Amino acid sequence: MYINNLKDLALYFDHTLLKPETLPSEIINLCYDAKLFHFASVCVNSVHLEIVVNQLSDTQVKPITVVGFPLGATMSEVKAFETEIAIKKGAKEIDMVMDLGSFKEKNYLRVKSDIEEVVKAAANIPVKVIIETGILSDSEKKDASKIAADAGAKFVKTCTGFFSGKATIKDIHIIREAVGDSIGIKASGGIRTLNKALAMIKAGANRIGSSSSVNIINEMMGRISK
Repeated sequence: MYINNLKDLALYFDHTLLKPETLPSEIINLCYDAKLFHFASVCVNSVHLEIVVNQLSDTQVKPITVVGFPLGATMSEVKAFETEIAIKKGAKEIDMVMDLGSFKEKNYLRVKSDIEEVVKAAANIPVKVIIETGILSDSEKKDASKIAADAGAKFVKTCTGFFSGKATIKDIHIIREAVGDSIGIKASGGIRTLNKALAMIKAGANRIGSSSSVNIINEMMGRISK
């Protein structure tokens, strides 16, 4: 897809701040920027969710949170409970981390069940599954993406951003080949420049997760003004 204006570009972004040392004041600033630029959402740890819900209450920007983050090594029942509470608190999307250990063990039934528990708890709220592409082979990326789609996820997300993996164009192509057009793809991890964001969108990403959203938009503004 060709992006030539700020509005279309901004709607791709999940404006993100997931550092454990994040202050409430930083979350308020995050929401201010999201409202100013009309991003798709604000993605935070659940401890900050109520702030985000309150700050975005009169806007179209969605408050979203993470589940089983960043390791994915939480019991399915706990992930489901996290999801239920988050939705009660106002989350409009859930980004969950896949059970990476079970996946590496090739216990795909458990991986699928883990995702299904969260999807069930989320009801009609979209669930994104973070597969952590940086620690997977290409064939594993395909398998993980297919499992997420079969389990009812609405998006496959590349990375948490907490490990060595970063979103790549190759990964977007691999995921899209695996799931077809059935679900969305969220590119996340290391997307800090306009060219990188546009490349991800061109490759087939439907959403961009970044803490550099404002810098990318400002870069786009500078390019348009020339």
